[in-house]
Amino acid sequence: MCGIVGYIGHKNALPLLLDGLKRLEYRGYDSSGVAIIRDGRMLLQKKVGKVSELEKHAGPKEYEGSIGIGHTRWATHGEPSDINSHPHASNDGTIAMIHNGIIENYQVIKTKLEKLGYVFTSATDTEALVHLIQEMKKVSGDLETAVRLALRQVEGTYGIAVVSVQEPDKIIVARKGSPLIIGVGENEHFVASDAAAIIPYTRQVVYLEDGEIAVLTSNSFETKTIDNIEKVKQVHEVTFDIEEIEKGGYDHFMLKEIMEQPETVRNSMRGRVLPDSANAKLSGLNDVMLLLENAQRIIITACGTSWHAGLVGEYMLEQYAKVPVEVEYASEFRYRNPIIKPNDLLFLVSQSGETADTLAALREAKKKGASVLGVCNVVGSTIARESQGGVYIHAGPEIGVASTKAFTSQLVVLSLITLLIARQRRTVSDETASLICREMLDLPNKIQRILSETTHIEAIAEEFKDAHNFLYLGRGLNFPVALEGALKLKEISYIHAEGYPAAEMKHGPIALIDENMPVVVIAPKDGTYDKILSNIQEVKARKGKVIAIANEDEPQLRSLADHIILVPHTIDMLSPIVNVIPLQLLAYYIAVKRGCNVDQPRNLAKSVTVE
Repeated sequence: MCGIVGYIGHKNALPLLLDGLKRLEYRGYDSSGVAIIRDGRMLLQKKVGKVSELEKHAGPKEYEGSIGIGHTRWATHGEPSDINSHPHASNDGTIAMIHNGIIENYQVIKTKLEKLGYVFTSATDTEALVHLIQEMKKVSGDLETAVRLALRQVEGTYGIAVVSVQEPDKIIVARKGSPLIIGVGENEHFVASDAAAIIPYTRQVVYLEDGEIAVLTSNSFETKTIDNIEKVKQVHEVTFDIEEIEKGGYDHFMLKEIMEQPETVRNSMRGRVLPDSANAKLSGLNDVMLLLENAQRIIITACGTSWHAGLVGEYMLEQYAKVPVEVEYASEFRYRNPIIKPNDLLFLVSQSGETADTLAALREAKKKGASVLGVCNVVGSTIARESQGGVYIHAGPEIGVASTKAFTSQLVVLSLITLLIARQRRTVSDETASLICREMLDLPNKIQRILSETTHIEAIAEEFKDAHNFLYLGRGLNFPVALEGALKLKEISYIHAEGYPAAEMKHGPIALIDENMPVVVIAPKDGTYDKILSNIQEVKARKGKVIAIANEDEPQLRSLADHIILVPHTIDMLSPIVNVIPLQLLAYYIAVKRGCNVDQPRNLAKSVTVE
């Protein structure tokens, strides 16, 4: 959540900061601001709204300078406003700071500082920290030490960047629980919460770890711990291209990312499906093969869309690998004192690899002795670094806040993990394993067939764009797909939607069904098809409007459903991957027709790095 970017070097900082903030706007878009140091003065500008509002008020000549920091905000403490926007300045005006995270003991710090005469003007927790740094500078005399002393008094999470007019040749950055990277250039350095902000300028990056602080100058960077112990950091290379974070001619990133799924699904399994041996190859799991074979229980923990992927993984693993699986909300996992045994295996699923709740679950599981493995998209993310092994989903940068291509790539990777474990445990036959491999390799073609003709989905969206409620029904492996379809719709269109197991409809939700209730039913031709038809009949008997996702346009289904969206048939295990595509498109078209900002829906941010 929130976006941080900073620059120190030989160029004018403002254009770089504004460009970086635009690329980070998917992380937070309530407000934005910049602080530039020029000629011994702190030039501060911040505005509520999108970065375009800030750009109108921060002129390139007025704010010219070679050192600066910028921030785009997702509000935690204090409503979106000019005053609550970052950067925040110290009372004496010499220090400016931007912050991602939450200072949990800010009220205690604020009370102490108010007694010392500090005046607070915002409703944010961040302001307490910048004033505390000013107070610590009176003790230490230099900015770096002041930041370290202040952070040793802080409880909570932070990714910060600090500048001072009294030391205009450096930026101090620090991290605990909120991602920060340093970009290394020629006679210039960058800081950002996401590589997307700085990829046009450098591919050389350094990942800060929790509890580390760095001092950036134009020619060097130095990294230490908060306790002043020097750290030697390795420089990594970012591999994705700038085109991957551009819209590429599409109206929205979300539509671009939906349409990319034939390729992203192909990338997720490239070189990993072994049809000759009817197996999967996942190099990131090579060192834990014995754990995979002998695990007595697998726990999958995640949040949001990734949790839905985990639910599909549960069905897959239990059916094919014959291993007990539990799927946990990461946000609840550590707070209920979970029972974890040494032979338990924990998979953490996260697009960003920085989700705060999922990271907390990882650390809790490690503390209790479990083996932890990551399923992430972002190379070099914290979950990837702190896990004992894992698998990258290789979906490429996902900019749209509502996840699409990452979800299908997560499902592909969980399918590969299932195949690998099942072969290790000898719980599937050669014939079944070969079928899985063939069907996986054909997924990109089947997804492309769905995406090649979408006008009928857009027509359905036009009919139901003004609905107030939606119900999504699915059975077995497609129950999580119903949950995901409902989540997509409410995330971007603000229509209330709920996903349910189809058989549970009669245990409550059926009371909601009338002629105004659209019901989306996932009805593939599988072992539950006849049961699904019965559920559709129950809906129609109460005058509900049925939108069916189906494999075949059968006369019986045609007579029951008001609308049918046909998708190619695949094996049960992989059906969620094709069945979710039309649900993504339906949500997208409804949101666009309602005039919603599908890439930046209200109140949401892409990566939730606070609890």
